[in-house]
Amino acid sequence: MMLIRPIQASDWEGLWALSHKTGPGFTTLQPDEPAVRRKLDWALESFAADKPLKEALYLFVLEDTDTGAIAGISGIESAVGLQDPWYNYRVGTLVHASQGLNVYNPIKTLTLSNDHTGQSEVCTLFLDPEFRRDGNGGLLSKSRFMFMAEFPHCFTDNVIAEMRGYSDSNGVSPFWEGLGRHFFSIDFAQADQLSGQNKVFIAELMPKNPIYTNMLPDDARAAIGQTHDNTTPARRLLESEGFRYSGYIDIFDGGPLLETRVQDIRIVRESRYCKVRIGEPDGGSERYLLANSRLRDFRCCAANASLLGNHIVTISADMAKVLNVQDGDSLRVVPMSARRSF
Repeated sequence: MMLIRPIQASDWEGLWALSHKTGPGFTTLQPDEPAVRRKLDWALESFAADKPLKEALYLFVLEDTDTGAIAGISGIESAVGLQDPWYNYRVGTLVHASQGLNVYNPIKTLTLSNDHTGQSEVCTLFLDPEFRRDGNGGLLSKSRFMFMAEFPHCFTDNVIAEMRGYSDSNGVSPFWEGLGRHFFSIDFAQADQLSGQNKVFIAELMPKNPIYTNMLPDDARAAIGQTHDNTTPARRLLESEGFRYSGYIDIFDGGPLLETRVQDIRIVRESRYCKVRIGEPDGGSERYLLANSRLRDFRCCAANASLLGNHIVTISADMAKVLNVQDGDSLRVVPMSARRSF
């Protein structure tokens, strides 16, 4: 059975192993031991706090309960950019026109921005390639919204998601090669790793004036707002839950920034409480996300369950044990997919 739960100190080995599989462009989890340990410590502190930290990191692991293996990781930052600056490019338009010459040229521009400072971010979503099956990616991503629905006071009204930008089969980012390299004079992988540690150098080196995209190479322009092939499924999943591309991109690889209001996320909007009845779900049972209501002992699974009206959910004894609930307890419940009304 696959279980989502808060990360624990004992998950270090699994987290460290995942950091070696993410690859260039995955800024938030690279095989840098001090950085990974800081991330783990930050998450442990956030879950242990008596009241929500101003800048908290809620980090979750996907555990195979049969083997104890850590199959993936996902997270939510309560607010970005409050201590270290948080940058992206805003994609805009400038019009160059002359009636006398009968010229009208709308030109796309990129402007360095801190517009999303202080907003919550869903982040650090990575699933071990060996577990990319059976809906595990959907569980890993969507479980975060069950947590946000249960603890809305920990987050801002808006939430954003940075998508990994396009790079070729050799890990080369055409957006970086066409723009960033001219100002940083280092490889993409090195710049991306440095940005995960300290973003001050971005402000020191990036141009402050708008960049005209028609002056970029064709492949760099084409990469603006495009996702990495491995990230496209994650983008589609977020879009199915209500996220939309907002005209902001990552300054390194040109990947899109998606955003929405927390209350507009399908899972947040449609999930509801049901009383637990332990038994055997009937043959017509459907697949649901099921989550308990405990912050430090949060548990979320995807499973077949039977609903009696809108107030009682029948789950197996094994599922009740994994979710740490008993008969009569409450679970937050929502259909796994938006295709079915609830």
